[in-house]
Amino acid sequence: MSTKQITLPIVGMTCASCVAHVEGALNNLNGVEKAAVNLGAAKATVEYNPELVSPAQMIAAVADVGYEVGTAQVTLNVNGMTCASCVAHVEGGLNGLDGVTKAVVNLALNTAKVDYVPTLVSVADMKRAVEDVGYEAEQKNDQVSAMDRERETRQHEIRRQGTYLAIATPIALVIMLGTFRDMLPANLMQWIPELLGEKWFLGLLTTPIVFGPGRQFFVNSFRGLKHGVTDMNLLYATGIGAAYGIAVINTLFPDAGFGGKGATFFESAALLTWFIVLGRFLEAVTRGRTSEAIRKLMSLQPKIARVVRDGNEIEIPADEVIAEDVVLVRPGERVPVDGIVKEGYSAVDESMLTGESLPVEKKIGDNVIGGTMNKTGAFKFIATKVGADTALAQIIKLVEDAQASKAPIQKLADFVAGNFILGVHVLSLTVFVFWFFIGYRLFFDPNTGFVLSPYTLGEIGVFGFSLLLSVTVLVISCPCAVGLATPSAMMAGTGKAAEYGVLFKNAEAIENVSKLRAIVFDKTGTLTKGEPSVTDVVEGGSWKLEVGKNNLTSNVHRPTSILQLAAIAEKNSEHPLGEAIVRGAKERGLDVRDAESFNSIPGHGVEARADGREILLGNRKLMQQRNVDFSGMLAQAENLERDGKTVMFVAVNNIPAGIIAVADTLKEYSADAIRALHKLGIETVMITGDNRRTAEAIAKQVGIDRVLAEVLPQDKAMEVKKLQALGKKVAMVGDGVNDAPALAQSDVGMAIGSGTDVAKETGHVILIKDDLRDVVVAIEIGKATMRKVKQNLFWAFIYNTLGIPLAAGLFYPLFRVVVSPELAGFMMAISSLTVTLNTLLLRGFVPSLKRGSGGTSVRQAKQARQETLTAPAQ
Repeated sequence: MSTKQITLPIVGMTCASCVAHVEGALNNLNGVEKAAVNLGAAKATVEYNPELVSPAQMIAAVADVGYEVGTAQVTLNVNGMTCASCVAHVEGGLNGLDGVTKAVVNLALNTAKVDYVPTLVSVADMKRAVEDVGYEAEQKNDQVSAMDRERETRQHEIRRQGTYLAIATPIALVIMLGTFRDMLPANLMQWIPELLGEKWFLGLLTTPIVFGPGRQFFVNSFRGLKHGVTDMNLLYATGIGAAYGIAVINTLFPDAGFGGKGATFFESAALLTWFIVLGRFLEAVTRGRTSEAIRKLMSLQPKIARVVRDGNEIEIPADEVIAEDVVLVRPGERVPVDGIVKEGYSAVDESMLTGESLPVEKKIGDNVIGGTMNKTGAFKFIATKVGADTALAQIIKLVEDAQASKAPIQKLADFVAGNFILGVHVLSLTVFVFWFFIGYRLFFDPNTGFVLSPYTLGEIGVFGFSLLLSVTVLVISCPCAVGLATPSAMMAGTGKAAEYGVLFKNAEAIENVSKLRAIVFDKTGTLTKGEPSVTDVVEGGSWKLEVGKNNLTSNVHRPTSILQLAAIAEKNSEHPLGEAIVRGAKERGLDVRDAESFNSIPGHGVEARADGREILLGNRKLMQQRNVDFSGMLAQAENLERDGKTVMFVAVNNIPAGIIAVADTLKEYSADAIRALHKLGIETVMITGDNRRTAEAIAKQVGIDRVLAEVLPQDKAMEVKKLQALGKKVAMVGDGVNDAPALAQSDVGMAIGSGTDVAKETGHVILIKDDLRDVVVAIEIGKATMRKVKQNLFWAFIYNTLGIPLAAGLFYPLFRVVVSPELAGFMMAISSLTVTLNTLLLRGFVPSLKRGSGGTSVRQAKQARQETLTAPAQ
């Protein structure tokens, strides 16, 4: 059986070691092929064999290592139940769904309360399950969406940490005044009671901080240890607990041998807790903003749809619309699902998908997209794609999958962070042992000061000094910064790209895009509009054709008759050039009948039989293979090719009949895109089946560096491979018609102009609009994202590389200063926060071609997008 993929929301992760534990638990399950956990998104993406393992087993495995799979709760009104067996049937139907963790049915209230994983099962699935066992169900009106619940979870964490911070802040400030009272000027010292400096009083003030706001760290670390895992909470708990515990012992029992009165670090425990809680609060506030783009997309999903069933107009939840439903949309409402207009006329704002600010006219037969905003008229449409198949749902899933994936650059960070906690504890113990047995005796100085503080240690004992450095090592280390560096930037980058209609399928695509050195463009449909037209028809010599049954009424060979024969040969062809010839013949009023036989010759042309004549139509290679001599017309053909036209040779009964020239027009912004790529230092290559003269003429118009001409469709991938063999990271840009092998072979395949049907595209990057400038947008966003990743990793690694040795006393013999635990806690909080804030700078990034006033202005586009995002949902 083929594998399936699901996404599980994970609750309780705080650092990269948590990621390693959850991944390990899932990957150890028999049947799980791959599990990837994203700390920033708090989600696990799992590929598994459903015959060997179930989602319920995955949920249990996550719980076994001390974390939870996030669930939501919904209450359904169930109609038709009469007895206890009805309850059993409904509960059985609901509990049998993958993703339902618990279903409790109340017969008296006719309700079913269901706990479920929103990413695995929907309310609509539950309703169908109830209906399948013979009952009816509807959702109570007071329910909230999964997105609302996600927002509420985030707000709950902000409120919780905010409450802790409100409790800790005033007490910590009082403790700070008491601790540093003796260092204040005399005129200020007199206003601070001497009592505040007493150790026992500091202990009384510290206790509510440690066991109030600090309690979360002890509880969470205990839960982790109970399941055999360690995380940042253990570092915090060890540091706070050691500082507070030793301070209590040395205050109550100064002769117990733990450093005496000089080793009472109440202020360290209090301020350390305060700084960590401050960091947690700021992180809770800022971390959610890196995924703001995906939440904006999710907010566009309408909740209510108005459908016509049995002649009646009724309102139903949008996820209950089924294909072939007739849906009514009024002005100012969002289109609930994808479909085709059946009745009416309107203008629809599609800026949420395309970024274009101008509304698009919609008339009978036109496609409409779910989530877009109807501006003017009312219309009815037939639903074609619903639920997870809508364009918006596909885009959201692509962005979510990309955010949940891991870039190659993240492997080192994951390895370091996954082994960080244990390594720091071992190092902390080593630091204690060294300073207790060797370092104190050799290097200790009573005049030792603290970094950024006038406070000195004084006559602290060997145990107190060793413990101080050991605790500081625990506190200053920060795997959070290492763990968040890559995923937070990737989340922000994929979201920013989605705003401009660029969809990265995974994080690896972003990394590869940033390294591109060459881009290969398919000509037809990519650089050009893919709508060629006949420009020239040239007859051959003075020879004549017999009059036949194909309505040729003259035995003088006229240009139109050549075109007619060519159109008959190409009538069954799907090639753009063939379609142009057929279209050109019909536009000239020629009768294009079916050929008696037809054979396509890939990369060369076609051959057909009509009215007893053998018609051969194609390029000069085909004529050479069939020994048809066109030497008398080559000069004319070359002149046409120098003008950028594609020349097709026509032979009848192996005799040269004439040539037909077809020209395609360049897309509006092709030259702009190529110029921008040159500014980025990227080599541009055009690949085409056209002859070299035609190809070079077109390449010259747009400024392409290199031309690969006369390449057969099946050889495009080989040409990409040749460029890669030169050591270049190569992208292939195509419209997907015959580019799939080349897109797959390239380091980055970009499928352009895919519109809203993004699910079946083979590229690594999907460009929704048919605009080559989006290639530049993708590259610039990729480069900006990777800059943030590297900045984040540099900061995270340099912080730990310098901070941990400083805390361990490596420089103490030279400078006679140490880092206090509270300063270490502050530095740790700032380290993690700096990574998040640096990532948030991506929110203000605007690609170079989107700045200024060319075309649709950025201001207009942003304004239209904002109107779409803030308009009331149905």
